[in-house]
Amino acid sequence: MSYVKPAELVTRMVDAGASKILMSTRDTVIRAIMGGAILALAAAFAVTVSVQTGQPLLGALLFPVGFVLLYLMGFDLLTGVFTLAPLAWLDKRPGATTGGVLRNWGLVFVGNFVGAFLVAVLMAIYFTYGFSSPPSEVGLAIGEIGHGRTVGYADHGWAGMLTLFIRGVLCNWMVSTGVVMAMASDSLVGKVLGMWLPIMLFFYMGFEHSIVNMFLFPSGLLLGADFTLWDYLIWNEIPTVIGNLVGGLTFVGLTLYVTHGRTAPARTPRGFAAPAAKPAPERAAERVGAHG
Repeated sequence: MSYVKPAELVTRMVDAGASKILMSTRDTVIRAIMGGAILALAAAFAVTVSVQTGQPLLGALLFPVGFVLLYLMGFDLLTGVFTLAPLAWLDKRPGATTGGVLRNWGLVFVGNFVGAFLVAVLMAIYFTYGFSSPPSEVGLAIGEIGHGRTVGYADHGWAGMLTLFIRGVLCNWMVSTGVVMAMASDSLVGKVLGMWLPIMLFFYMGFEHSIVNMFLFPSGLLLGADFTLWDYLIWNEIPTVIGNLVGGLTFVGLTLYVTHGRTAPARTPRGFAAPAAKPAPERAAERVGAHG
């Protein structure tokens, strides 16, 4: 069967979180750089499709190709490790310390930014013929995205900041769902479909993804858009990172872990004793033993 049941899925999530915490610095950074770069290329592709066809839905429909490619190649995004790494700490896996979780987050953040910024520079050159001419139509659209989603939030004050944060929460609710759904199938088609649907939703709805923004906003600055580096950091990137952390960990990681990894005892009719609930790793081990 290609479908992985929720209890085993949680075990896979914890295993993935533990492996990311214990991964070498070299491999963590390389995989994060490539993850940020490929997602940035996908964002550039989606904006190009949206602008040239006038159909934003088509751009959203095609954007997940980058997410699928980077995860099938084993690369990492900050939004994914926000959700997975803490589960290994909660499960008390060997070496899964608070410092290990923070180290993983920090390395992946830096790597994602390097990869996304590299693509931002390359695409700025592409959109301007090596900065020898004004930006193309797509370049202008990217600049407008940067302006609208920094200064546009600032114009609303704290209400704008709250909206930005909530969009970050909603974003990683969907993105982390895509990360997890890739583990819910052992077939290539199942993995692709599981990732595609929630990623398409987040992009079309305009939710805020910290790694996509590491490409869009530096690109806008390089192309002469009307906002500043300070606008980008305060009125987008920092609140988005916090929102992404809250959304992925709360609505995906912890939710699945608590209800399927640490399932509460089942209710039974009065007069009967309920069997004690077993942790997901024990249930998974029993299944493996039962099947040889």
